Amino acid sequence: MNKATKVLLTIGVMVLILGFYFYLLGTRGISLVQTGGPVNIGLGIGVLLLPIIGVWIVGATLKAGFDHQHLAQRVDDEGLELDVTDLPRMPSGRISREAADELFQTIKAEWEKDPDNWRNSYRLARAYDYAGDRGRARETMKRAVALERQESS
Repeated sequence: MNKATKVLLTIGVMVLILGFYFYLLGTRGISLVQTGGPVNIGLGIGVLLLPIIGVWIVGATLKAGFDHQHLAQRVDDEGLELDVTDLPRMPSGRISREAADELFQTIKAEWEKDPDNWRNSYRLARAYDYAGDRGRARETMKRAVALERQESS
């Protein structure tokens, strides 16, 4: 079994377990609402909201993950993935702060020349991640996904 199949199988199992958990929460919420009384009804509605929010979170996370993986595969196929194999690392395995910052500055300069190219946004998101700025990495990756969709349509 290859790595991709193992990952998809793991995702499938986790989604099934979460689905069962959401089902249990839903039945408990319905039971609380059916028992009556303002407190029970309030708690029941609250418990019923949890599976709805959970399904939304799982769906959004899976969609983002598959979108990012699609971009990663395209960038890798085009030979544009960032090569960080020679960068110095800390004992934890993370790229050293100085090297990550230097890489970020280089990639940001490339991005500034063509900010509407999804490949540059993808590479910038990866550079943000290596530099430890996960928030900006996520936002930049969202931009890369949107730009790639525009290009593909």
